Amino acid sequence: MVKLVVNGQEKTVDVDPSTPILWAVREQLKLTGTKFGCGIAQCGACTVHLNGEPIRSCSTPIAAAEGGEITTIEGVAGEDGTLHAVQAAWIEQQVPQCGYCQSGQIMTAVALLRDTPDPTDEDIDAAMSGNICRCGAYGRIRAAIKSAAKA
Repeated sequence: MVKLVVNGQEKTVDVDPSTPILWAVREQLKLTGTKFGCGIAQCGACTVHLNGEPIRSCSTPIAAAEGGEITTIEGVAGEDGTLHAVQAAWIEQQVPQCGYCQSGQIMTAVALLRDTPDPTDEDIDAAMSGNICRCGAYGRIRAAIKSAAKA
């Protein structure tokens, strides 16, 4: 049993401590917004926040989150359902094509703007470089991040 906080709610998951956070979140907690991409922490589709920092949930064991706090894409919006500025900008800029990588992209962008409220193109490129978009929506992703920074 692993105890942690997920999207502001205390949770206990009954899984092997070596189970990746991704599978505990998707299979045990039924929060399916976080996606499986590569399984080797290279594509970013599985990005969640652990204690406020973006991590690859496909390769991070749930034991690393014991007593900590995980935020998934389902927990980014306000409690009243108000979209986060990044989510609103994603819609405004029509970022998604297939949409598969978008939860990981958004989670990385949220952390970027928290740490760098007015990012340069270089800041955005550096922060987002580990998130792969097979559709090549990088220009719209950058535009959405800049739009969210202004919001």
